[in-house]
Amino acid sequence: MEQLRAKKGFIIDMDGVIYHGNRLLPGAKEFVEWLYREEKEFLFLTNSSRYTPKELQKKLEWMGLDVDQSHFYTSALATAAFISTQTPEATAYAVGEHGLQNALYDAGITVNEIHPDYVIIGEADNYCYDHIVKATKFVNDGARLIGTNYDLTGPVEGGIVPACRALMAPIELATGKQAYYVGKPNALMMRTGLRILGVHSEDAAIIGDRMDTDIVAGIESGLDTVLVLSGVTAPGMIEEFPYRPRLVCNGIGDIAALGD
Repeated sequence: MEQLRAKKGFIIDMDGVIYHGNRLLPGAKEFVEWLYREEKEFLFLTNSSRYTPKELQKKLEWMGLDVDQSHFYTSALATAAFISTQTPEATAYAVGEHGLQNALYDAGITVNEIHPDYVIIGEADNYCYDHIVKATKFVNDGARLIGTNYDLTGPVEGGIVPACRALMAPIELATGKQAYYVGKPNALMMRTGLRILGVHSEDAAIIGDRMDTDIVAGIESGLDTVLVLSGVTAPGMIEEFPYRPRLVCNGIGDIAALGD
């Protein structure tokens, strides 16, 4: 823990680490207070493409956490940035909530439901068969297939729900094409996170609840790794992976005790 405490920067997942749905997890408030008190650099780096940074800020504010909007970066922003550098003035058929739609619009990527350059899939409450049919047609016609993140499931109050990779699966199966996933553990998003932090990887740690995204991303990017068991990963699941986090905690509250 002392090694973790000495880090200058922290990349922190949100779902399953800071909150479940609209419920703040124990110790989250104390941990954020510790970050500010110790003048640490920190970034909430979420694979969810559902919300804008402003909405995430307001969500935490409603839960009692006062965090500046500059401390949030999402897979939606990473996806929009990636596409805009690959194909300036690209067009896209995008399935997702306003966090994704706003990010694409701000990056100059326009909606096209005739012959788009890209098909982009993120989390969507209204995901349906019609989306699969359209996406399959566009990909078969030559559109490139992009997923905002690699999460198969996500934690919510009361259980686990399908996430981006699960929604992408029928499109990949129907087209025979493999999507390119932009979010964690893709190094693109991790490098951007470190650049925003302004901290070298050796001086940073990642705190997350997923072995297949957060922890492997930290290992491959040279960050210290902390797994919390308050999200989708149960203790027995750790042994299923060929790599391990350096620290395993029951929840963010264990790390908050650093400030005691």
